Amino acid sequence: MKSSRLLTILLLLQTRGRMTAAQLAEELEVSVRTVYRDVEALHAAGVPLYGDAGHRGGYQLLAGRRSLLTDLCTGEAEALVLAGLPVAAQALGLGGHFADAQLKLRAALPAPLREHVDRLRTRFHIDAPGWYEEESETPFLPHLADAVRTGRVFAVRYRRWKEPTDVDRRLAPYGLVLKAGRWYLVAGSAPGPERGSGSGGVPGSGSGGVSGSASGPRTYRVDQILDLTVTDEEAVIPEDFDLAAHWRDSQADFHARLHRGEAVVRISPRGAARLTGAAARALAENGTPEPDGWTRCTLPVEGPEHAHDSLLALGTEVEVLAPEDLRERIAATVRTLAARYS
Repeated sequence: MKSSRLLTILLLLQTRGRMTAAQLAEELEVSVRTVYRDVEALHAAGVPLYGDAGHRGGYQLLAGRRSLLTDLCTGEAEALVLAGLPVAAQALGLGGHFADAQLKLRAALPAPLREHVDRLRTRFHIDAPGWYEEESETPFLPHLADAVRTGRVFAVRYRRWKEPTDVDRRLAPYGLVLKAGRWYLVAGSAPGPERGSGSGGVPGSGSGGVSGSASGPRTYRVDQILDLTVTDEEAVIPEDFDLAAHWRDSQADFHARLHRGEAVVRISPRGAARLTGAAARALAENGTPEPDGWTRCTLPVEGPEHAHDSLLALGTEVEVLAPEDLRERIAATVRTLAARYS
């Protein structure tokens, strides 16, 4: 939106100095004409920037002109990274810094932008968790966030899904991820003494996390950390590690391993509207309409038990055609229900 773009132009000119309209347009992913209009809007708001024509020309702020944003302390600057999620900033122990940063950001804006931002804050609210999700307890999250920010090795006692359930680990923090209201830690093993045996992780992780190889970083649920001690040891993290790319690849791998089976079904329009995720995508990609208004398609399924439960939940809005053992299993359940309620 325009107000965000205007603020970005100011920050770019403050941090990089002189920039041409073409450079600003490329950075903002807009047209040069849009940059011209934005610069006119900044002039109208009283922002002292000027432009020079020619090969070495461009826009720049007047000498000595600095935004109040340069007064932000380290914690406030970190909080701004989470500006779209104040609840996340609060959970990470940055709630006070977030409030201070918001005040400084507001004071740094020209009056028209300040009024616009104030109006926007009353119109948008982010509530990330699902409707039926209970808030998980994460008492060690602020300390864990400190270890991530400072790059320190920490020792944890972690509860996993298989025996032995409680294990001790020394981990090097690669990053924290907030997914659907739940916090996850991406970390690699750190050398040192460990108690317990086996490996930590969450269901479906194999050797210690949601995804990843035994030698690479793994994913841990923060609400399953039972104890945490941050050390003074500096964590060794690969310089080329990209948290966002790692999480994206891990999720893709997780879903690829999750749906290893298939079920051929006929489904009504009402049943089709209730499909979500991979099943909905499969219906859109390979569904074949039939004369009675139903659709025939092949759906990905996690396994016999999950397929039985999820398809049975659609009731009379779906008919399983294959595999035969799944069809027979659902039929047996329906016969049992019919006898129970007869």
